[in-house]
Amino acid sequence: MKNAKMAAMLAAALAAGSASAQAAPATLTLSAEAEVQAAPDIADIGAGVVTQAADAQAALAANSAQMTRVVAALRKAGIADRDIQTAGLNLQPQYRYEQNQSPILTGFQASNRVQVTLRDLKGSGKVIDTLVKEGANQIDGPNFRVANPDPLMDKARTEAVAKARARAELYAKAAGLRVKRITSISEGFEQRPPMPMMRSVAMADVAAAPPPPIAPGEVGLVARVTMAFELE
Repeated sequence: MKNAKMAAMLAAALAAGSASAQAAPATLTLSAEAEVQAAPDIADIGAGVVTQAADAQAALAANSAQMTRVVAALRKAGIADRDIQTAGLNLQPQYRYEQNQSPILTGFQASNRVQVTLRDLKGSGKVIDTLVKEGANQIDGPNFRVANPDPLMDKARTEAVAKARARAELYAKAAGLRVKRITSISEGFEQRPPMPMMRSVAMADVAAAPPPPIAPGEVGLVARVTMAFELE
């Protein structure tokens, strides 16, 4: 009697599991992205000073003098203190390597780098020219971006969701089903500026050179969504 009761319970459980499996809804997961183009209104530029000398103190002193001129020139050009930030300061020994010999100390190299935010893009070429003339011998950027990307990102998000929903309807119709509801949404985003380039600049090459032409172009703001749908 006891065995018969357990067998009946097991059979009922298996039947319920089979019914549950048969009742599981069809689902579909899709990803889509949309990109909105916009003219940038802000740019970042990195300016570095690299100096070398026979001893560490001399290398650092020369570097500090050049970087002081660079920062003073930036302030004179109207760049606010909040838009000038030290990004790295390094002092390293320099060695000469010869076969079968221990490394020979030849001097020291000091480097200092500041990150500069430009809010007037029309004057960015003149700012770069000023940086080099005052002693910056490494320039990277400009890296263009949009200061307030939220409204543009909302537009990209709306378009990405519309793409995903339209694609879900297409798949459902092709399968002889229809979209019942959205069960989940997740997102990612990206701002695609032009790729910055780092350059080492020789002072003699730019002493009489005109300011470099700067073309901001447009940046892309990309929204990505992953959406799960229940079909019926």
